[in-house]
Amino acid sequence: MVFIPQDRRTDLKMELRPLVMCFALCVVYATSKPTATEKKDRVHHEQLSDKVHDDAESFDYDHDAFLGQEEAKTFDQLTPEESKERLGMIVEKIDANKDGYVTEEELKAWIKKAQKKYIYDNVDRQWKDFDMNNDGVISWEEYKNVTYGTYLDDPEPDDGFNYKQMMSRDERRFKMADKDGNLIADKEEFTAFLHPEEYDYMKDIVVLETMEDIDKNGDGFIDLEEYIGDMYNHEGDPQEPEWVKTEREQFVEFRDKNRDGKMDKEETMDWILPSDYDHAEAEAKHLMYESDSDKDGRLTKEEIVDKYDLFVGSQATDFGEALVRHDEF
Repeated sequence: MVFIPQDRRTDLKMELRPLVMCFALCVVYATSKPTATEKKDRVHHEQLSDKVHDDAESFDYDHDAFLGQEEAKTFDQLTPEESKERLGMIVEKIDANKDGYVTEEELKAWIKKAQKKYIYDNVDRQWKDFDMNNDGVISWEEYKNVTYGTYLDDPEPDDGFNYKQMMSRDERRFKMADKDGNLIADKEEFTAFLHPEEYDYMKDIVVLETMEDIDKNGDGFIDLEEYIGDMYNHEGDPQEPEWVKTEREQFVEFRDKNRDGKMDKEETMDWILPSDYDHAEAEAKHLMYESDSDKDGRLTKEEIVDKYDLFVGSQATDFGEALVRHDEF
């Protein structure tokens, strides 16, 4: 299963009665086994899209990557003419040096900026829920009281969830995000708390939490059966699907680099936080390849607009509204 950023768990919490109850449900979701036909993926991919990248089926992945996932939803309301007009306005923003061309590096920078905006917008939506005294920072006490208030009132609820353990885990992550150690998070520290996978100094906590979820025997490692058990439920399925056999091979041949039969911290990090692949760079190369009709290594506004269906579709985002407001990016 994909590593679930804290912000998503918090969004879910806000939708249910006591906040802490939804937190518990989300933790259960994060650690529960899938059905026999599902495959859980814990590898953290940059937040370009949750769509499959298959241009033969649709350009939805490219739309999400180019515009940001939230923004890409509203271009679905636009006509082709509106999409082309607004895409032309976007091109002018991407062209950082204003030379009339969009390079691969400018495309890559735009895609990364779009994804960062998605994260920061998400944090902004939650900020007001936790900054109870409106002082511009969020203390651990504020976060704890909002998230675990029900548990604090009733420390022994009869629902089977270990809230004490959950709160301890959140506190550990909060302290790691809190660079100055004062148990008060500014906006950047709170972003690191909610989205630790986006910050280099938080990657150890992502790995630690993942290992705690999967390491069922508590030996500090992930063995083959724990690895498979996290992504596949054997119950009611006497014969393993082909993809499970492939994952066993992947574990032996690639995950377990030192061939000792288990993954340690470093091997787990290489698995869930791969550093050898830049998704934004790959998407920029893909968009350039598909759009550069004269193959000169750069894109004109005309070349991009001609491929509007690849970049934004005939319908696209919040971004349509944003371009009218001129207040995005």
